[in-house]
Amino acid sequence: MATYFMFGRYSSESVKKISTKRTQQARALVKKHGGKIEAMYALLGAPDLVLIVSLPGNEQAMKASVALSKATGIAFATAPAVAVEQFDSLIGKA
Repeated sequence: MATYFMFGRYSSESVKKISTKRTQQARALVKKHGGKIEAMYALLGAPDLVLIVSLPGNEQAMKASVALSKATGIAFATAPAVAVEQFDSLIGKA
């Protein structure tokens, strides 16, 4: 599984729909795409939200990101993440 950071920006409409139920729906939606939300954080400033997600690959990450945006009205920017230890190993071989 690969790790992705999903940075969310609320719209005025999506703020009105904040709820525990929507959070659970988001978890289920990511699971539907073969992944798991490892952590979610609300932030002060831009972005408004960050999800740390495990997914099988980029295709599933793209599908999950778009599906979450459609379902929640939150705009997501999704970025792959690599653990620093793995990064050091990869770059050390370059």
